[in-house]
Formats: sequence, C-alpha cells, structure tokens
Amino acid sequence: MAPQKLSSFFLIFLVLLQSLSSADSQAFIGVNYGQIADNLPPPAETVKLIQSTSIQKVRLYGADPAIIKALANTGIGIVIGASNGDIPALAADPNFAGQWVNNNILAYYPASKIIVVNVGNEVVTSGDQNLIPKLLPAMQNVQNALNAASLGGRIKVSTVHAMSILSQSDPPSSGLFSPVFGDSLKALLQFHKENGSPLMINPYPFFAYQSDPRPETLAFCLFQPNAGRVDSGNGIKYMNMFDAQVDAVRSALNAWGFKEIQIVVAETGWPYKGDPNEVGPSMDNAKAYNGNLINHLRSMVGTPLMPGISVDTYIFALYDEDLKPGPGSERSFGLFKPDLSTTYDAGLSKNSQTPTAPVTPAPATPTTPVTPVTPAPKPTGSATWCLPKPGIPDSELQSNLDYACSMGIDCSPIQEGGPCFEPNTVASHAAYAMNVIYQTAGRNPWNCDFSETASLTSTNPSYNGCTYPGGNL
Repeated sequence: MAPQKLSSFFLIFLVLLQSLSSADSQAFIGVNYGQIADNLPPPAETVKLIQSTSIQKVRLYGADPAIIKALANTGIGIVIGASNGDIPALAADPNFAGQWVNNNILAYYPASKIIVVNVGNEVVTSGDQNLIPKLLPAMQNVQNALNAASLGGRIKVSTVHAMSILSQSDPPSSGLFSPVFGDSLKALLQFHKENGSPLMINPYPFFAYQSDPRPETLAFCLFQPNAGRVDSGNGIKYMNMFDAQVDAVRSALNAWGFKEIQIVVAETGWPYKGDPNEVGPSMDNAKAYNGNLINHLRSMVGTPLMPGISVDTYIFALYDEDLKPGPGSERSFGLFKPDLSTTYDAGLSKNSQTPTAPVTPAPATPTTPVTPVTPAPKPTGSATWCLPKPGIPDSELQSNLDYACSMGIDCSPIQEGGPCFEPNTVASHAAYAMNVIYQTAGRNPWNCDFSETASLTSTNPSYNGCTYPGGNL
C-alpha cells in the first residue's frame, strides 16, 4: 500500500476509533425507571427524554412490555427484573423459567438491548426465610433458560442487595459480608463468579448522612471539599462517601476470595425534598450529590481500590413515584417531572457540564493564615481564574487540593518535576488545582466556591513556565 494511502487509512481508522470511544464514554451512567405512580408520561415520551441525555442504561423493576418495546432500536441498555413474587415459581419449575425468558426477553431481544436480568430485589436482607433459599435456584433456572437460547454470554443474571448485606464497612478496607447470610451468600457469589455476572448493590450516602448529620459528613457525602477520611487499615484517604461505600463492598468480595466479581451500583441518589423531620433532603443537596456523582463518574478516576474505571451506576430515579409509601423523601428522588421538565440540572444533557452546588461548611478552626497566592478581586474582564481567598489556612487549602485531585483532573503539573511544582507550598498547589476544577466544571461562579474559600480573579496567575488554564465567564 502506498505511503499516502496508508496514512489516509490510519487517519480514517483513528477517527472511527475516536467516535466509537465517544459513543461509549457515558456507558456507565444509568437511571432507575420506577412505576409506582399514577401520573407518569407514556413510555414513548420517556424514551425521547432519555435519548436527549447522556443516560445509556435503564433499570426496570419489572419487565413492562410497553417500556421494553419503546426502548427498541435505541441502543439503550435495559436491566429487567423478575419480582420477588416470581422467585418461588422460577426456583421450582425450569419450564416456568423458560417461559418467563421467552415472554420477557426473547419476544423483544435483540431490538431491545436487554443486558441484565435481576431476580428479586434485596431478597437476602429481607429476612424472608421462605424466599431466601429459593433465590439461587431461581437465578440458576433463568441462567439455564438463557443458555438454552444461546444468550448466556450476552445477558447476565443477578440480584440486587442493600448495603446492610455488610456487617462492617468502616473503614472501607475492613468491609465484610455479614456472617448471618453465610453459606447462602457465598453460593450466590460463586454463581456470579462462574457466570461472569456482577454483584449489584445499593449504596446511599444520603442514609449515611442521616445517621451522622454533621456539616463535615454532608460535605463528604456530596463530593464537596472536605478534610477527607483516612482508612486506618491501609492509609488511603477517602474524599467522598460513595467511593468509601463501594470500596467496602470491594473489600468484602476480596476477603471472601471473589476478586474477579465486578460491582454494579444498582441504586444511588438523593431526595430533593422530604418531611419536616427528615435530615438531608433539599434541592441543593440533591443537585450537588447527583451532579457531582456524574462528574466523578465522567472523570474515570475510579475509587481508591478500583482506580481508572467507573463502575456502572444507576441513579435513583428517573421520576418521582407518588404512590410509594413511607416518608416524603421516598416520593422525591426524581430527576425529571411528569411533564418531562427537569427537577434540577444534574448535568445529564448531552452537551452540559456538571454543576457543583455549594455546601454550607462547618466553621473553620482558626489557624495562622498563609500568605495569599494572589489577590482575588471581583473579575471585570472576560478571562477568569479561580484562586484561594487571602488568609485561608493551609488545612483548608490541603482539603481543597485533595478534593480537586480526587476528581480526576491532571495534577501532574504540581507534582515534583512538573512546571508548577515550585513554589512547593500547599497554597500554590491548591491554587493551581482549584483553578483547574473551575475551568473544567463549567466556569460558573458556583464552581469557584470551595466552601467559601475561593473567589474569581481577572488577573492571570501564570508565572515562569507554569501556565494556569483560563477561560471566559
């Protein structure tokens, strides 16, 4: 092949490769589509809504034919569910399992991209001793039915667990499955190992905050600047509760010898309102949690124990479910309203950047102030940079630095040998990292908050060979 033609071939190949990579870049972001409501829009309208976002996967709690049909030929991955009530029949009768697969999968696949079948929801932690022993046989019969249809390697079989499946989760390195579930759980994990299916778990930092409603816990749960929490078992500093909870599950799997099993977050979210006596629900908190979670997933930074990857994560939920029982927060997790408008902007539109809502910080402990990196007046020009306010203590700047670098930005320029390593001070390194967060997160005023420790300036802080990224408001 002539050199010019060869060069053209590789150029076309690279362009195609890049386009495929971009198409799959948000494949880890999913949403839960619950239906315990009497005011939801038709499935066809919902599918158009989903297609206008970066959501690539949808989890159903059942196998609603109208929704599965509406999702046909969209390329959106679909997780369907067999209800807890189906488990006894699925376990007892392989023919029933085969018919279930025929009716709920083969009738729609492959036009409808079904990727996982969840058999039951939070069965192991339900305490139902009649149901728990039937879970594994039910999963095996569904798996056998898929194998018989030559779909065993394409559609995975799993079940969803509450975080209470762990007896220990703090620190994350000490994560252990509860011995109460013992042999039953080990048999389920062996099933996952043999079939290459994921362990699906429901981590909710919202509930962690409700049990410890301190301001510093809220910042930790919302992916906001905080002092971090050091794992006493391995010395790793965690900067958010989501990573800590997921890594606790990873540690539990590793402790039982199931290092190869992948984790999928089947549910996580934050309510935007609740009853007057509920701690934590608010529009600002919901926007901060889901927006920063999406930003964290997009960064591909991963968790400390699973770096460089983003676990598949299904946000709860697409809509409010107005008929759900329980406290008001149970009916207030929806990202969208029944009229298809957004409840708040979580950064899910295909072309949007994820905003980060401010969090009211705990009062700072007074310490000796550091010399400010540069004055930070109210910007008057179009180019703006985000820098620490004068007099912010090193302890708070270190928290900002740890937070910024944990969000997946490139912190190599402030590492030893980098162009911005000198001066080797916390203030200088934090200034660089905080500005990068601001520039990459949308250049909105709230992206330069850092618990009220930062402000915008129109003065370019670049020096010598150290260039601070800059942009327009």
